[in-house]
Amino acid sequence: MSHSPHTSIKVDEETALNMVPGSADPQKDLTTAAKNCSGAAACCGDKHHRRLAICSIICGISCIGIKALINSVKAEEEPDREASGRFSQRAKRLGIISIATWLAILALTPLLMALFSYVVTLRD
Repeated sequence: MSHSPHTSIKVDEETALNMVPGSADPQKDLTTAAKNCSGAAACCGDKHHRRLAICSIICGISCIGIKALINSVKAEEEPDREASGRFSQRAKRLGIISIATWLAILALTPLLMALFSYVVTLRD
């Protein structure tokens, strides 16, 4: 077996891993990661409201959340800034509506059960 120069591996070299897939600039990756990981304000950098849409699928009415996610993807894909802004605002509005509706259902269900129980006891 011959030893070719293409199979040799240098172990002593260190290669920095990029934090953002598809990016080749390590300095840009560090600044982007620092901007995105700023505590409670981490969701504010999501200009197309993708995180809100995903949260609304998980923690809200999922069919409204899916519509929010579709609008978020359309906002990112749209080349026109005005149309992208409309899709982004619609995604935000649908995400909030999805979560608020789910919270209202969770809060109103025990109240309606108590009211129903009260009405049934009055009837007897």
